[in-house]
Amino acid sequence: MYRDARYIITGLVIFVGLMTFPFWSNAGRAALAPAPNLDTPAIRQLPAKQCIEATQYMRAYHMQLLNDWRTQVVRDGKEIYVASDGKQYTMSLENTCFQCHSNKAEFCDQCHTYAGVEPDCWSCHIEPKENK
Repeated sequence: MYRDARYIITGLVIFVGLMTFPFWSNAGRAALAPAPNLDTPAIRQLPAKQCIEATQYMRAYHMQLLNDWRTQVVRDGKEIYVASDGKQYTMSLENTCFQCHSNKAEFCDQCHTYAGVEPDCWSCHIEPKENK
């Protein structure tokens, strides 16, 4: 019974080593958060560099905002968004958001890749062509 113990222990050590390799091999290595490029021709032409809501709000809740817009436009027929500052915007990814954020590869994709998410925007919307 004890004569196979060394094979069993060796096998367990190898198994545990292989299963935990992804964790201990990346210990102490954090990926740097992306810094999206906000320098687009459309943004440069704006008199005030301001999104529809505050930057921190947009970073945290942009997907929720877009989902709410989709629901309100498609199901409720509402097309105007009133921002927290009272300004009104058309609820449209293509006609509102992409008017300023035209650099999808540097703006959208960079953060989505970092966060490991793949939004389903392009199941309904036409993917924007890059405006240089």
